[in-house]
Amino acid sequence: MKKLQLFFWIFFLFTLSIKAQDTAETNSPFSEARYNYFLKTILLFNEYLDTDTGSFNTTQLRILHPIGNKAWNLRLDVPLISTNTSSINKTGFGDVGVGVSYIPFFKKNKGVAFRARVVSNSAVDPSLGSGKWVFIPTVFYGKYFKGKQFLWISSLEYQTSFAGSSNRNDISVTAFENVVLWFFGKNWIATDAAFRYNSRLDGFQNNAFLEFGRKITPVNLVYIHPSVAFGGEKTYNYGLEAGVLILF
Repeated sequence: MKKLQLFFWIFFLFTLSIKAQDTAETNSPFSEARYNYFLKTILLFNEYLDTDTGSFNTTQLRILHPIGNKAWNLRLDVPLISTNTSSINKTGFGDVGVGVSYIPFFKKNKGVAFRARVVSNSAVDPSLGSGKWVFIPTVFYGKYFKGKQFLWISSLEYQTSFAGSSNRNDISVTAFENVVLWFFGKNWIATDAAFRYNSRLDGFQNNAFLEFGRKITPVNLVYIHPSVAFGGEKTYNYGLEAGVLILF
């Protein structure tokens, strides 16, 4: 696992020396409105998760802001979490996260991107956060098929805690995710499967979702997606997320 962490660090730092292509290229898979790296974006969504012991509801504000030649992108996540379990019934802000993304390469209808995020130990209550500072490097590959009718984005991510409460469990999760989007008119349908291995628990915490979305204006989008978890160490049973994106 230490070798995997080292791989991510070297791979990410190496890309800093690579000159990005002209980010005005409209064929980039990362220019698609649902996953836009080049425009200022506000995303507000609500996610409900059912678990064996109760439910969790997260209302999250996400802000994306391109910088420089727009090959770089800053991200801020602010979650408001409500719990409803047999032992905990609380509402408050969860762990705030910040991140930076970089697109070192894209050509014609495919591209590569990298992201590094840090999720802080900032929840107002221990039950609303992990109790840890978490570093999350991720590499993405995106490609269009059949013109721009279909988009495939694959990602490999590693989550590791590096500081925080000694009373909370360390975090060590590797995630491999694939999403396929089908665009037709102002609408899209997406399918996604994410395989997550938790090395601390020595088990899988996988999930899959089906998403339905629509552009209601050229710069405003709405979507809804139900999800289901599977694997021996799954963290929830089923969920429902709905969101609004504003691009400007």
